[in-house]
Amino acid sequence: MKNIAIFASHNGSGLDAIVKGVKEGILPLNIVLVVSNNTQAKVLEKAKDYNLTCKLVNTKTDDNPDEALYELLKEHHCEYIFLSGYMKKIPSILTCNFKIINSHPALLPKYGGAGMYGRFVHEAVIKNKEKKSGVTIHEVNEHYDDGKIILQKSLEIMPNDDVNRLEEKIKNLEKTAIVEGLALCLK
Repeated sequence: MKNIAIFASHNGSGLDAIVKGVKEGILPLNIVLVVSNNTQAKVLEKAKDYNLTCKLVNTKTDDNPDEALYELLKEHHCEYIFLSGYMKKIPSILTCNFKIINSHPALLPKYGGAGMYGRFVHEAVIKNKEKKSGVTIHEVNEHYDDGKIILQKSLEIMPNDDVNRLEEKIKNLEKTAIVEGLALCLK
């Protein structure tokens, strides 16, 4: 079993999918740590509900948050990090020492990069009248949404889909994409 940390800035909906995948025996992982940079993040409460160790790491809690994250990950013997809506750029001290996986709510390389997250992605997709969208599970490097693609799942955008409906459809698709993508990484 590999040790994984989940990083999230808000809800961390990917945590639910990973917990489910572990419980169902699909993902041979130990979720040893949940980290947020946001004191108000719902993922911290969710982690407590799952009886998982959770930590808050930001510039208010640590003089050097990047170093604090590295030490935490080492202390918990993490090999993997999964980003579930983590809104901070990942420093090279982490990208060079851990396998980091992200879920992006679009079909990269389209609609990726700085500022392209969550609802902003769906707004751009709808505005540009795209016929398809989806989810990309990818490795993380020092550039936003630039790492090797592990898995993509797509869906058709219907004429009556608005931003809210597309966001809901992508979140549902993301649940299976996260588990399938992580399973591929663990082979």
